[in-house]
Amino acid sequence: MAGWANPDDPLVSTQWLADKLGAPDVRIIDASWHLPSAGRNAKEEYDASHIPGAVFFDIDEISDTASPFPHMMPSPEKFASRVKKLGLGDGLRLVVYDSTGVFSAARVWWMFRHMGHDDVVVLDGGLPKWQAEGRELEDMPPVARERHFTVRRRADLIRDKAQVLAKIDAKSAQILDARPAGRFAGTAPEPRPNLPSGHMPGAFNVPFSTLLKPDNTMKDPADLAETFKAAGIDLSKRVVTTCGSGVTACVIALALARLGLWDVPVYDGAWSEWAADPASPIETEAAG
Repeated sequence: MAGWANPDDPLVSTQWLADKLGAPDVRIIDASWHLPSAGRNAKEEYDASHIPGAVFFDIDEISDTASPFPHMMPSPEKFASRVKKLGLGDGLRLVVYDSTGVFSAARVWWMFRHMGHDDVVVLDGGLPKWQAEGRELEDMPPVARERHFTVRRRADLIRDKAQVLAKIDAKSAQILDARPAGRFAGTAPEPRPNLPSGHMPGAFNVPFSTLLKPDNTMKDPADLAETFKAAGIDLSKRVVTTCGSGVTACVIALALARLGLWDVPVYDGAWSEWAADPASPIETEAAG
């Protein structure tokens, strides 16, 4: 990613972004999203306050809205059409943030990469860090100038249910699940009604929060490597990431990119799809 502060890192600092505000080749994306149970409206929060120049990326609308599962990847045509209208296109460097720290921004980072746009990074610490440092905010959305977006879809970065089941049966990849430990173990309920908790056979639990520091910035590479090792994961072997609905699985993918593993696929349907099918194998015992 030529031009970034560190081309080997998928994250940039708040200071880096502050220095780049207004740069003609940089666009900022507010990718904030909240669980349905949170009682928060990300778009209303964006309208009230956001980083100057940021456009709002709605992961529930820029999705396959015909799917019964939440915010599944849209068709290439829909993705290109929506981001074009947001002024996000070819030749631009994209900086994605969210109002949690490092959360839903990782999903949009992955979506752009899946659609072939690699010049994209996540703001480490997101809006909370930006605000804590007293940096500039605004409440007016920018006037977006449409820009062509060329799709170069990368099938290697996404997996569907059949592919994941085949990998489980063949034991050809480690499944890394970003959900909290209680949901993974089957001792805590899922936030979406009528879904059993538990995990896929042989999966490893890597709660996305364990990849972050207390201030919701991402851990340094050495600490990330230790976190994965402690979870029993061999990073020399293939992995697929998953979670509840395909959001925090992308936080794992982001952390692995920070360790140089840029091409980790995400199971898009995640637990929302897996657990909705009574035929899906589900375990509630210790993993790994």
